Amino acid sequence: MSATESASAGVAAASGRRAGSLGRDLIWLGVLPCALAAVALTAWFTRTQLDTLETAFRTEGHAVARQVAIAGGLPLYAGDLPTLRHIAESTVAAHVASRVEIGNAGELQVDAGVPAAELRQARAFFAPVAVRSGDWPSDFARAPGAEPQYRTIGSVRVFLDASALRRERTISLTAGAGIALLALALAWLSGRHVARAVLRPLRRISSTVAALHGGRLDARCGPCGRHEIASLASDIDRLAERLQTDVQQRERRIREATAEAVARTYQAEQATLARTRFLAAASHDLRQPLHAMGLFIDSLLPGATPDQQPALERLHESTQVMSTLLDDLLDISRLDARVLKPSLAPVALSTLFGQLDTVHGAHARERGVRLLWRDRRQAVVTDPALTLRVIGNLVHNAVRNAEGGTVLVTARRTAGGRVRIEVRDNGTGIARVHQARIFDEFYQVGNPGRDRRKGFGLGLSICSRIAQLLDTEIRLRSEPGRGSTFSFELPQTDLSATPVNAGETPPPIKPLCCLVVDDNEAILDGTASLLGNWGCKVDRAASAEIAVDQLDRNGAAYDIVLCDLQLRDAEDGLAVIAQARRLAPQALAVLVSGATTPDTLRRLQRDGIPLLTKPVAPARLRALLATRRAG
Repeated sequence: MSATESASAGVAAASGRRAGSLGRDLIWLGVLPCALAAVALTAWFTRTQLDTLETAFRTEGHAVARQVAIAGGLPLYAGDLPTLRHIAESTVAAHVASRVEIGNAGELQVDAGVPAAELRQARAFFAPVAVRSGDWPSDFARAPGAEPQYRTIGSVRVFLDASALRRERTISLTAGAGIALLALALAWLSGRHVARAVLRPLRRISSTVAALHGGRLDARCGPCGRHEIASLASDIDRLAERLQTDVQQRERRIREATAEAVARTYQAEQATLARTRFLAAASHDLRQPLHAMGLFIDSLLPGATPDQQPALERLHESTQVMSTLLDDLLDISRLDARVLKPSLAPVALSTLFGQLDTVHGAHARERGVRLLWRDRRQAVVTDPALTLRVIGNLVHNAVRNAEGGTVLVTARRTAGGRVRIEVRDNGTGIARVHQARIFDEFYQVGNPGRDRRKGFGLGLSICSRIAQLLDTEIRLRSEPGRGSTFSFELPQTDLSATPVNAGETPPPIKPLCCLVVDDNEAILDGTASLLGNWGCKVDRAASAEIAVDQLDRNGAAYDIVLCDLQLRDAEDGLAVIAQARRLAPQALAVLVSGATTPDTLRRLQRDGIPLLTKPVAPARLRALLATRRAG
């Protein structure tokens, strides 16, 4: 069987399975309502019939007992045993009752009929025997309006055979069950007929679609009745005709584009694979705990004791290093999405080198490496954050490869008004065979076992991309055994343009009303604690529904809305941002997320939504609040 025929058979089999399921659903749709109605009506009518039979039997028993009591009143009063026996035997002989017992409290007892020990299917009915009181000899002697008085002198017990009642009950139950089964059978037959009437044209349509899928463009559904399915079949036939008309043109175009498509497909697959692995390394779940950790640390720092301060500062530095690593991966996604724009500003290299020494100095001392910085009082125009990442990654690699040696970070002015920044080490060096691929993603020298403790091989690739964004290029000079030198150039500027030291105390923040939306309780607690330390009033929401409800009630009071992108139960933070813009237009709605996919970044850029990337540095959050205060 050819591949086309196999695909056609697979589509037909899948369609057959779907059709069979639809047939069962249609049968159930027809049978279930009828079954419920039939069972309910049959149960109601059968119950009514049984109650009627029971009532009639009881009424007859009580009536017979009362008649015998009335007839035997005077004979029992007079002690006329022959008359009483005659009444009892006459009642039994008339087949009105199976046994009759008449008696009083004394020794006067009369019975007739089947002995009581043999009456297994009989039911007894009682009636008192009463005679009129002797106070009035006749009705004429009774006072006007007075009721006649009776005195009970005995009792009558009548036994009626209940076998006939049981037979009638059995007949009623059998008839009810038969009617219900007949109704179910008719409903099933009707449902099956309807299902077949629907499934026949559907099977023809499925077969036609399978044939079209297999390349038989001349297949047609043909007539399929006069209902809506016929319209569907007609539309499929028209589509098949259109496909058959256009197939020659499409084949010609496909042949012309095949060569180019093959090459571009390979490139796209490689780019997609690299981007997927980048995004997996900087996933949203990895950023969540780091973000919460940073918030809690910064909320604890102001109130820490002198003994606690060094440990918290070290912990704060560690989280900043982790944040920097994750931000590198985020930058790759932004570069792929073409949404990362550098913020150029004049900056003194002494400031950058000082910050880098704080981060990498301890690491260098642990590995016995002498880390030297020579800024030569140079200043450049660049994006400070991106430049820090490039130099920091180069320094980290140099320290790791020059164990026991020296790493020199220096800057010198070159021709054309530019400053060359160099990172030199006297480590093992890089062979020429590796230098051509050293900036490729996931390529590592000296790590054939892919030990993840030595990194993922992303650092130099990230540096190369950021350098291109800064309109420069990273160059490498290296020889095995003689160390390596990485360098890149940036535009030079005057020192007077150097911005204010980043270590200045930030300006105070006006108390703001903030709404924080996140499904992570730790992040909610950390953000609320940090904002509370800054004098802000904070409302928290763990879901989109709670957030929209609070915006609907208190929208006019909010100044800032901080919302996570991925909320619980597949809720979208962008929907909350849209509601915030509608219900609280005066508030600044900001998305806080660790999502780094290019599609998400493009979407945020298109809608003009500010983004704070997890883990959020408290300084960035405070700067955002400060801009809101100024607004």
